[in-house]
Amino acid sequence: MNSKVFMVIRILLGLYVLVFGLNKFFHFIPFGEMPAEAGAYFTALSSAKVMTLVAIVEIATGLALILNKYGALMTVILMSVSVNAFLFHMMLAPEGIGGAVVLLVLNVAALIGYKDKYKDLLS
Repeated sequence: MNSKVFMVIRILLGLYVLVFGLNKFFHFIPFGEMPAEAGAYFTALSSAKVMTLVAIVEIATGLALILNKYGALMTVILMSVSVNAFLFHMMLAPEGIGGAVVLLVLNVAALIGYKDKYKDLLS
């Protein structure tokens, strides 16, 4: 992958997850109405402090990608958040799936950009 294209993908993903991670603490982006099942699931995750952990992972990943430090590691960790966000929206709240698709596509693109870092791990 071209280094300039990868840099743009890395920074976009970093800003994307940083904003949404900070939003989980400061609530500056309003949520729309969720179906009852999605609301119950989200409430359960929030009460168990899982969403706090997700926010910390998103903020740490966003900073790592923007600062270009430990990006390969953080994109692997972020993949679990990306897949879960996509599955949540696909199964419980399909009207908001656009953001989850963007997150998943950017995350996969970043993983492809870091593929040389994973060669030893996967050999």
